[in-house]
Amino acid sequence: MLTNEDIQKIISVVATKEDVESLKQDVNGLRESIQSLVISVDKLVKSVDDLKTEYIAVNNQISRHEKWLLQIAEKVGIKLEY
Repeated sequence: MLTNEDIQKIISVVATKEDVESLKQDVNGLRESIQSLVISVDKLVKSVDDLKTEYIAVNNQISRHEKWLLQIAEKVGIKLEY
């Protein structure tokens, strides 16, 4: 048979209803934080992707301008040095 002392020991290690509710609130808070982080990461990835696309366009434009400058220099008879 369990004594009062045994019951008190069991109660001290078993989670109470309040403990479970507190844990649920903590988990809900973590869930909201994680969702906010996921949204932020998605926005960051989109920004990086947009920058990558813009970089490719600018790089192509610079290459095109360089080609035009070389063509102009050749027609004018100027030797371009790098």
